[in-house]
Amino acid sequence: MTIEFLLTSLIVVATPGTGVLYTMAAGLSRGARASVVAAAGCTLGTVPHVVAAITGLAALLHTSAPAFQVLKYLGVAYLLYMAWSTLRDEGALAVREDTAPRSAVRVIVSAVLINILNPKLTIFFFAFLPQFVGAGEPNALLHMVELSAVFMLLTFVVFVGYGRFAAVIRTRVISRPQVLTWMRRVFAGAFVALGARLALTEQ
Repeated sequence: MTIEFLLTSLIVVATPGTGVLYTMAAGLSRGARASVVAAAGCTLGTVPHVVAAITGLAALLHTSAPAFQVLKYLGVAYLLYMAWSTLRDEGALAVREDTAPRSAVRVIVSAVLINILNPKLTIFFFAFLPQFVGAGEPNALLHMVELSAVFMLLTFVVFVGYGRFAAVIRTRVISRPQVLTWMRRVFAGAFVALGARLALTEQ
């Protein structure tokens, strides 16, 4: 493992995207515990992409336009659903002082779906991991698994940081209805923007 791998991974993980957005929304709406659960779910959502990259299944998405398009538009549809439910105060950013605890399973499933329905992640891992594994390395598979585990650990730690920050400012958001309305619109708009960006991506 190299410093270059750690720095590159940290930059990729820390760049705000759907996972970060969802984790912060969980922290704002349900508090610190929910944000940790959401971070764990987003991290789990990278597992299928890592497995696909390591086993070579990513090549199918890279060469099969129909497979890529189907997965891509499923992801777009789910992001638009997240935006709609957030605006209706029924989704990730349903922030109330007396909010009942949301099932950890539901939080994790939503987080996993957000990441698993993004084919660009698979292609990213397919292009990213091999750069840090030497050509002809005898334990290349094991090395890629180790690098993937480190990437996932970084994902979890950084996402928890985002979520905890959101949880800290939660009470201030709850006590200011206008701020909450503004935040809900921003989050919904961000989900739409991410969905649009995903819809416009090509193989």
